[in-house]
Amino acid sequence: MSFLPLPWLLRRKKRMMRGPWLLDRKGALQKPSSLGQQNYHTLLEECLKNERLFEDELFPADVRSIGTGPLLQKLPQKIHWKRPYELHKAPVFSSANKKRLALCQGVIEDCWFLAAVEALTFHQDILFKVVPQNQSFERKKYAGIFHFKFWHFGEWVDVVVDDRLPVNEEGHLVFLSSVYKNLFWGALLEKAYAKLCGSYEDLQIGQVSEALVDFTGGVNMTIKLAEAPPDLWEIMTRATYSRSLMGCQTHAAPVRVLPNGLVAGHAYTVTGIRKVTCKHGPENLVRLRNPWGKVEWKGDWSDSSGKWELLSPKEKILLRRNSDDGEFWMSLQDFQAHFVYLMICKLTPDLMSQESGKKWRCSMQFGRWVKGSTAGGRRKAHRDRFWMNPQYLLKVLQGNGSKRSLYSCSVLVSLIQKHNSTHRNRRPHFHIGLSIYKLTQEYYDSNNKLPPAFFAGNAPLNSPLFVNDREVTQDFRLLPGSYVIVPSTSEPQQESEFVLRVFSRNHSLHELGGDSNSVLSREIVDKHEDWEDFFAKYFLQYPEINAVQLQRILNNVTWTNLQNYGLRFSLDACRSILSLLDLNSTGTLSIQEFRSLWKKLLIYQGEHYSYTVWCSGTELYLCTIKWYRFQEVFQKNDIHQTGALEQGELYTAMQEIGISLSNELCRLSTFRYGEPDLKIRFENFACLMLRVELMMEAFHNMSKDGKGMYLQESEWMMMTLYS
Repeated sequence: MSFLPLPWLLRRKKRMMRGPWLLDRKGALQKPSSLGQQNYHTLLEECLKNERLFEDELFPADVRSIGTGPLLQKLPQKIHWKRPYELHKAPVFSSANKKRLALCQGVIEDCWFLAAVEALTFHQDILFKVVPQNQSFERKKYAGIFHFKFWHFGEWVDVVVDDRLPVNEEGHLVFLSSVYKNLFWGALLEKAYAKLCGSYEDLQIGQVSEALVDFTGGVNMTIKLAEAPPDLWEIMTRATYSRSLMGCQTHAAPVRVLPNGLVAGHAYTVTGIRKVTCKHGPENLVRLRNPWGKVEWKGDWSDSSGKWELLSPKEKILLRRNSDDGEFWMSLQDFQAHFVYLMICKLTPDLMSQESGKKWRCSMQFGRWVKGSTAGGRRKAHRDRFWMNPQYLLKVLQGNGSKRSLYSCSVLVSLIQKHNSTHRNRRPHFHIGLSIYKLTQEYYDSNNKLPPAFFAGNAPLNSPLFVNDREVTQDFRLLPGSYVIVPSTSEPQQESEFVLRVFSRNHSLHELGGDSNSVLSREIVDKHEDWEDFFAKYFLQYPEINAVQLQRILNNVTWTNLQNYGLRFSLDACRSILSLLDLNSTGTLSIQEFRSLWKKLLIYQGEHYSYTVWCSGTELYLCTIKWYRFQEVFQKNDIHQTGALEQGELYTAMQEIGISLSNELCRLSTFRYGEPDLKIRFENFACLMLRVELMMEAFHNMSKDGKGMYLQESEWMMMTLYS
């Protein structure tokens, strides 16, 4: 990777002291007044043209961007602002070859933010939307400017920052950093989020759920673990396989680090779940990571726990991580006992429902509570004012494709409060909640706000829960018909803007007493429900599948982009795949093990979510997002479109996935997995990729220094003979 010579960079820097700008309609430069007016591509082009390094006056490299509160007391005596090329001779923005979990928290108490970032890294397509990848420190592209995208109260906002970062006198980053000293995407992402929130100080203290929603535009669900539903494990399983992001928080305590290794009042990332087979029976395990990158749980199923001896050698090798990297396993029972909240950010709203419909519709309304007008407070304490709150007519319609919908429909309602302050922590959150009422016949044809008499004579269908969080969500099962949603603060005369979102299979929403054409709706076409429905039906009949059944499934899939090459999985290939994924050594695949294969092979073959947004009947926006892995990487590198990869193409494909093997190993791989002409077809390419990932994971788990490892003879034989 090439970088700008230092003298050339310094020439750029001198020319950029005037600060940021934008081109107006006449082509003249003008200073932006808000985040939305800083156009990244315009600024980058102008910087490159004039050989200037970008300096952001909206978020300057001084104490104004850090803040004025307690954070200042934690900083080193002297702070310097330096660009990455001044901190490392070969800085990189991001790298596919680096380990996923490589970020470390700085002096800011923003473990909630970092826990959300690490959850984000499990979904590359979402990560790349937040962190655009066409950015680097290469000479032709570098101008000291970077940008990131956040979902901010109902819309995606592009946030531009320069790359000047605060460091101490030794040149170490004061805030978020990476274990790889030349990697800077995390530090720049934190700076962009600090700018969005007002300052670095405004990142102090928060909830994982807040950052998860800002990264995805998803819907938050918080479970108090002391009162968790009996099907908690099933909820977490559905969350894992429906691409939801999860974080959690420990109980507060006077001691920072508890004797059991957990940090009190601290946010963690849920990085995985696994049902293992012990000698005494199955056990549900949860994998967590401390954003500090160190300090781990010391109880059952920790790195040094004797519980691992209850597993098969293969399962122990592939799950246990014997290093102080902040990541650890614990039982579901211990998780519920030692953590207070589990936060799940749902990218589709059907986590709590197992309906088999095809579409979700999301309607979004922007409103506000105003003193003396629409800030009426909650019904229980302020009956005479409650009717003043904004009211929204919800019509739940039939025909959503579910048999169960003939009787009731799943409806999810989300309410997000938005203060006018440009600083996230300058104003505390109000206690907010929402109530939903069944509309009576006498008010069916009226578009006016419901009068006090309606609320005096009708009780809400739910028990409104008022919480002082940014977002509150509630799930309902409603019969087709007309309803009224009333969002409110706990006390009257509390002013704030809000965003109301309603998800269901089929509905309409508009404000009573307002403009009925101001509805902003979105359809989410979720094609993955087809194969989710297949999972449920097939594994209900066959709880465990063998190699023959696996072959039957794979050869009955319509491989849209590879069908012209006669793709067929041989029984030997299916036996190899089964042995790789069969962690508990039963000779079969469970639904969980099969989902792991399905995720790598099938959902990445062009499955997509299609968003269509319209306002007053006029289509405004259409976006299709695709996720890909093995199949698309194979196709992309099959340059001659022969349905097979040559050695050089295999090497490039591995690099793209993030696997670095030597040319010699790639050559040997073509001998082992290739046809007589030394070309690798897709079914063998998939086997090879699965094996490489498995072996790399086993090595990293067993190696304490990343250079070597020690195996007992039984463990070595297990890994070599049955994998």
